[in-house]
Amino acid sequence: MTSLPQVAPRIAKLTALSIGVALLATACGGSSTPSSTGSSSAAAAGIACPAPSATSAATSAATQSGPVPPSTTTTATPLKIGSLLPTTGSLAFLGPPEIAGVNLGIKEVNDAGGVLGKPVQVIHRDSGDTKTDIATQSTTALLGQGVSAIIGAASSGVSKTVINQITGAGVIQFSPANTSPDFTTWDDKGLYWRTAPSDVLQGKVLGNYMATCGAQTLGMIVLNDAYGTGLAKNVQSAFEAAGGKVVAQELFNEGDSQFSSQVDKVLAAKPDAIALISFDQAKSIVPLMTGKGVKPTQIFMVDGNMSDYSKDFQAGTLKGAQGTIPGTFANDAFKKKLLAIDPALKDFSYAGESYDAVNLIALAAEEAKSTKGTDIAAHLKDVSQGGQKCFSFPECVTLLRQGKDIDYDGQSGPVTFSDAGDPTEAYIGIYEYQDDNTYKPVKAEFGKL
Repeated sequence: MTSLPQVAPRIAKLTALSIGVALLATACGGSSTPSSTGSSSAAAAGIACPAPSATSAATSAATQSGPVPPSTTTTATPLKIGSLLPTTGSLAFLGPPEIAGVNLGIKEVNDAGGVLGKPVQVIHRDSGDTKTDIATQSTTALLGQGVSAIIGAASSGVSKTVINQITGAGVIQFSPANTSPDFTTWDDKGLYWRTAPSDVLQGKVLGNYMATCGAQTLGMIVLNDAYGTGLAKNVQSAFEAAGGKVVAQELFNEGDSQFSSQVDKVLAAKPDAIALISFDQAKSIVPLMTGKGVKPTQIFMVDGNMSDYSKDFQAGTLKGAQGTIPGTFANDAFKKKLLAIDPALKDFSYAGESYDAVNLIALAAEEAKSTKGTDIAAHLKDVSQGGQKCFSFPECVTLLRQGKDIDYDGQSGPVTFSDAGDPTEAYIGIYEYQDDNTYKPVKAEFGKL
């Protein structure tokens, strides 16, 4: 494209979001059986959803043939990227795949000759969670080392504590996992971007899916922060639009360790299904629910707590429970590359989004012929749309250096940015837990914002 977006506050540019989600083609099978009082008993509800499928919607990256041509412009200041991802705190389980995705992206960029003739540098720092001030300290350290972009945080709540600090310094904040709708209208000077879709989309998919699986009534246990309440709002809206009724919603705060009150109040309403919107608090909440007779097939989880619980619960505890994670299913070739970076990986959530963040930043820097954060930001939307499709840094940068316009699509699926820095289309993966308390893919739903 010849006309590039200008870096400017976003609020005046935005209009109301309209969303179109491909609804499930077939019912999940089974239906809840209403009790004599007109409400359904959680212990007796017959929610039955589809068996897992091996089908993946992940994009297969094209292979670049031949050498990558050298950049016609070189920089005296190498591109330096920081990461602000969790190695401690309630989202620490997401840190390893995200960090591996960043490192894989950096490796492939540098294997292809780097950006503007120089290797890209990366500095990793812990984000912690909202119970600590680690994110602020890490951000201060990264900014002090002259980074042009920071990939992170994973938690929307954590990002809210540092977004003004980062963007106020003229540095890009690029999150692979923030899903709070609040960032769409944040006055971020055009410097906040994300490869994870807003929870408007995840909430729509999960709410519709539970209704299609036969649930008529829904209880919700929700983390009281920007992520939890924002996602809960969209889940409720979609579930009720599908004809269901939310009969109970209980909140808890980050740092809480006792959840019996919330569980008891939700179960007293006898919902067919329970949406658990939390981080690792699920380790405490799930046993409380199943211990009181809730069937795992009635439990629906979200990206904040979809994790490997094989070492936390007895076999079968979560068998049949389902949940959603934004993004496509990581394909085998991509998993193999990630495992070469970190052989201990067991979870691949948001690895693709982190990898894509690196590629998009690097490609935008190449197109801008600059490693300055504000210059890179002005080209991020352009490299995501309107040109020749390409799927890897070597392939895309070759086209750029040949003077061609590009449209990068990556491991997280199609990437097309809005003026607000949000992906305008995305997949939401639906997963089901197995007897060993690990999860496998069921299907992916595609939607547009």
